[in-house]
Amino acid sequence: MKKSFLYLSSFLLLLASCKKHNDGDNNVFKGPEQQFQGGKAWTWLQTDKKGNPDKLGISINEAALATLDPGTGESHASGDELSLKLPGKAAITPFTHALLEWNPHGHEPAGVYDQPHFDFHFYIQSEADRLAIPPYSVDSSKFLIYPPAGYLPANYFNVPGGVPEMGAHWVDATSPELHGQLFTQTFLYGTYDGKVTFYEPMITKAFLDANASFARDIPQPAKVQKSGYYPTRFEVKRESGVLNVFLEGFVYRQAS
Repeated sequence: MKKSFLYLSSFLLLLASCKKHNDGDNNVFKGPEQQFQGGKAWTWLQTDKKGNPDKLGISINEAALATLDPGTGESHASGDELSLKLPGKAAITPFTHALLEWNPHGHEPAGVYDQPHFDFHFYIQSEADRLAIPPYSVDSSKFLIYPPAGYLPANYFNVPGGVPEMGAHWVDATSPELHGQLFTQTFLYGTYDGKVTFYEPMITKAFLDANASFARDIPQPAKVQKSGYYPTRFEVKRESGVLNVFLEGFVYRQAS
């Protein structure tokens, strides 16, 4: 997978990470805009009037969506994968950073996830720990250390292998694409070294083009390893020249 990260100046990052505006009884805190394809992408957090997390999202503007790498050997300066900083206020959630990935040809397994699609990773582990994850072929040991029972939804199973700088992936056995239907959208969990490390909506470009809005529940584990506010749904909204994919319905859960 292609790795390419562009960094803005320290001043611009600091300025952008502090942006805030009111939205009725809610506040929206915006992360720094970063170059993605031929446009921009960024994160944001919306809190309720009590200061609790309401929505945590990734946004991509139309300039980026209109210039997606078609996967023909041509490449954009920003690449197809981008690490995104969260606004500082997002520390009230378990999430530390996000990873946006565009897959112009999809990925394995063939016939299932080989449609052009986006991966929207919301990471619980630190970026330094994520970047230290080796290729599976080099050292598979920590990919194969799974969280104890109860920390992943009951219907989820591990996809064999693992991805460097990401981790092991877990999919919902009841997902339609695993039962002969066309892949449109799904929700994955990630793990590494016995910990749940990311939440991941995975959505095809065709589905996003056909649906200006969409929402669904996130399958929930019985237990969590870290106390904090966890999402129960994810939503897609495309409006005013921006695609927004966000986690919502946050509830506080105690580690157990």
